[in-house]
Amino acid sequence: MGLSRIVVKFGGSSLADGSKISKAAETIVKEAEKGTEIAVVVSAMGRTTDHLIATAEEACGGNVSGRDLDDIMSMGERTSARIFTAALKSKGLKSRLVDPSDPEWPIITDGSFTKAKPILHLCDAAIKTYIQPLLERGIIPVVPGFIGRTQGGAITTMGRGGSDVTALVLARGLQADQVILVTDVEGIRTADPKLVKGTRKLDEVSVDVLVGLTDTGAKFIHKKALKYKSPSIDIKVIKNTSGNLRSEGTIIRGCLPRNMVVDTHPRPVMAVTVVGKAISESPKVIYRVLKRVRESRAEILGMSINQNSLILYLPITGASERLLEDIHSIVVEEETAIAMALRRDLALIKVRDVGLEETPGVISDIADALRSSSINIYGIFTITSSVILFVDQKDKDRAIHLVKDAVKANSS
Repeated sequence: MGLSRIVVKFGGSSLADGSKISKAAETIVKEAEKGTEIAVVVSAMGRTTDHLIATAEEACGGNVSGRDLDDIMSMGERTSARIFTAALKSKGLKSRLVDPSDPEWPIITDGSFTKAKPILHLCDAAIKTYIQPLLERGIIPVVPGFIGRTQGGAITTMGRGGSDVTALVLARGLQADQVILVTDVEGIRTADPKLVKGTRKLDEVSVDVLVGLTDTGAKFIHKKALKYKSPSIDIKVIKNTSGNLRSEGTIIRGCLPRNMVVDTHPRPVMAVTVVGKAISESPKVIYRVLKRVRESRAEILGMSINQNSLILYLPITGASERLLEDIHSIVVEEETAIAMALRRDLALIKVRDVGLEETPGVISDIADALRSSSINIYGIFTITSSVILFVDQKDKDRAIHLVKDAVKANSS
């Protein structure tokens, strides 16, 4: 695919010392020689930010304010940007340092120090006004990642993954062809190679799948940043030793909703419970039940297994009665199974928002809101930025309203 405009972000491991910075700058030189318009985003060198935080906390006895800490932390990225700009100039390229002290600074955020969020319409306007003309004149802007500035001029930082956010917001404003993340891995793999042998690189992955991987603590991109990915702009993850921005890596496609989304299933749901002796240690029972569900083409909306029970949440259809009879026959035939229980007329409610399952107290807030209105929860799951819960069908509309209010109140 031809690339005419890209945003390249270098992580801290790619900028750990002068030699690595020089190699990173050389990859920009090679791509610029092809006529590609490039904007560069840099992280702090190595573990500079951790050192700055520790030093500030020690010096201030742990009482440093968020506003002061943001100003201190910003120095890591701002220093990287200065060095990287100088490196590009030393290699004959036209480059411009873009610093939050400049009137042309493009990343405008709210005033939530240490966890600021970009104000996208202001960012878009500033990027088009100040950054896009640089690219059109053949000048490579170098932007320190992770940093924002309020409308009042205060320095902010955007927390973990902030440099990725910077790159994706820039790409959005520039309508770039691609965002390239230069990291210490050659791409996204089927498992963490530090933990599992024989992993392989994924050539392509969707954002929906990737969020599940980032839930496990994988560090190639912070899932918070994925909220700012435009659906039309792909991300490529490549290794910093490749020396070529066009080297193969992993392409990330798709996008996530930027705001909370609440979905429900169109059909009433039933919870089928199989109880027995050490059900979790009886793969034959579990296999037979799941095989029968698959043969019936029923959609499994949720499933939980503990030592003595298997619970399946399934939509109620015209084929449900026959499926229940078949599951019951398995219970009768298998020695480790004892009985089957059924709860009908449940409603599935699914709340999706990036990082929702990592929001402290969100589950208790949802549970408290429903409890206060005498609505019982018959099942709840958290996975990949979603909370899924099952309530009585008659309570569905009230529950949706209460859940929305609880999540909004928690995140505000």
